[in-house]
Amino acid sequence: MANQNDATAAAEKTPQATTPKVRWDSSKLQSSYANVCSVTSTREEVVLNFGINQAWERGQTEMEIQLTNRIILSPFAARRMADGLNKLLVEYESRYGKLSSEGGI
Repeated sequence: MANQNDATAAAEKTPQATTPKVRWDSSKLQSSYANVCSVTSTREEVVLNFGINQAWERGQTEMEIQLTNRIILSPFAARRMADGLNKLLVEYESRYGKLSSEGGI
């Protein structure tokens, strides 16, 4: 019986692996609208360029995109972002129907 009590006491003293609590500080958050995104990468980083196409006429031979924001991520952060976006889109499509990627840049 002493061994069982010793094991229980040791387990209570061992710190449990816990997920840290995340506190989001939005005091410097800025919102921007984008209807265009391009993605490039190197071995060390993934670059997302966001911008606005203000002319959507069909048959255009040239478009000018005003780039407004650039986000640079590590490949690990890009993977987490891709996983999060995939999950979000699956949920979105289950509620509102399948999205088509036609018509975008």
